[in-house]
Amino acid sequence: MPHAIRIEEQGAPEVMRWEAIDLTAPAADEVQVRNTAIGLNYIDTYHRSGLYPLELPSGLGQEAAGMVEAVGPGVTGFQPGDRVAYATGPTGSYCEVWNYPAAKLLRLPSGVSDDVAATVMLKGMTAEYLLHRTAHLRSGDTILLHAAAGGTGLLVAQWARSMGVRVIGVVGSEAKAALAYDHGCHSVLISGKDDVAQSVQELTDGEGVKVAYDSVGQDTFQTTIDSLAPCGMFVSFGQSSGPIPDVNLKVFAPKNLYFTRPSLFVYNRTRDLLEQSAARLFDAILSGVITPEVRQSYALQDAAQAHRDLEARKTIGATVLRP
Repeated sequence: MPHAIRIEEQGAPEVMRWEAIDLTAPAADEVQVRNTAIGLNYIDTYHRSGLYPLELPSGLGQEAAGMVEAVGPGVTGFQPGDRVAYATGPTGSYCEVWNYPAAKLLRLPSGVSDDVAATVMLKGMTAEYLLHRTAHLRSGDTILLHAAAGGTGLLVAQWARSMGVRVIGVVGSEAKAALAYDHGCHSVLISGKDDVAQSVQELTDGEGVKVAYDSVGQDTFQTTIDSLAPCGMFVSFGQSSGPIPDVNLKVFAPKNLYFTRPSLFVYNRTRDLLEQSAARLFDAILSGVITPEVRQSYALQDAAQAHRDLEARKTIGATVLRP
């Protein structure tokens, strides 16, 4: 029988269990996918911990690459043996094999490996909408990027630099600073060491940045506000340090700031939008605009340890779980 990581309650990593699962033939409009590599993302910890509610019992995980084993009635465009990847739900990719909605599945181009696909679909399509659809950036603009050495941060930095955008990254250590420089950041600040807002003002001659991308949340909320230029945009797309505080909208008034809390699942809510986002991502990979890299891997059975390391900020860049 195939196995999967399952939870019956939400909480610490210890709630995760490696269990045998029943698997039926794919239903109408489903494709049976055997995963070859599975992506680890911060949203997985939100589902596990209870920050984002789940209907229990449940699997975990949003993203993976694999091979089609069977197709259900009514499925066109896929056949057994196809290399595929996915990232937009349903939750449950921490498994060896399962049935997945054909409408959310994507074929992989030959130049994109399973490992890369498994760790770049969610992060890469997030980078795509952040840079190309959330903010309208132009060459010469300056952005602030928190968690610049994280899986999404490394992709955003490379992609933004290719657009002529100046990137000021924020990381948690000297080692991560070196990585951020290597992947496109023009300047890198270290949280806990540098006064980020003051340094941003100095680096921008007192103007501030046009857009600030903040996936950290609670710990960086005020810093992000203080780093923005007048009429700048605060893009909050994660909360690794905890939810942002309750906000009186007056905090945005002194500089006439814009605030958005975007979601990949809304940006790619239709099949056409999903295909357009994936096509732009694959083109960026194949053309060398971004070079996704797997920095560490864990056996899928050890997903709990992967969660501990991710939450402790011990990981750098992208991580793959291997079934």
